[in-house]
This record gives sequence, C-alpha cells and structure tokens, in this order.
Amino acid sequence: MELNAATKKRLRARAHPLKPVVMIGQHGYSAAVAAAIDEALGDHELIKVRLRGIEREQRGPVVSEICRDLDAALVGLVGAVATLFRPLPDKHK
Repeated sequence: MELNAATKKRLRARAHPLKPVVMIGQHGYSAAVAAAIDEALGDHELIKVRLRGIEREQRGPVVSEICRDLDAALVGLVGAVATLFRPLPDKHK
C-alpha cells in the first residue's frame, strides 16, 4: 500500500500524540509480534511501533517486512518508532 505525500502528512499529524502500542524487543520481529501489530491495526488503523532491539541499519528493512506482511503503509520512521497505517475495513459491506 502506497500513500501520497499529502496523506502521509495528515496521518503524521494525527499520529503525533499517540504512544507506541507494540514494542519489538530483543527477539526481533516474530509471528507473535506480527499478530500483535495486526490486531492493533485492526482496532486503531493508525499505530506506532517501537523498535527497541533492532539496530539502526536494520530498522528500515524490518519495517518494510512488517508492511509487506500485514498490508500496511509506513507513514514515518523517526528514531526507533515507526508509524503504520492500514485503513479499517468498510463496515457497510
């Protein structure tokens, strides 16, 4: 999923006051972490994920893998905090 620059800007503004809801620790990205992120995206649509146990050079590839696995979009990566977005399914369908 790709977002244009204007959409990313609006989502970053919406995400500014949010706290990270999922933390990736020393064991890295796993199936359990993916399930937690998937559940959080299903509940909130826009979340922050803290990447604690991951070195700086590895954060980009790990976030790309998360986005690919969960059909989410990266809104921003600042330090060790990634902001992810996946629109909620339409409840009228």
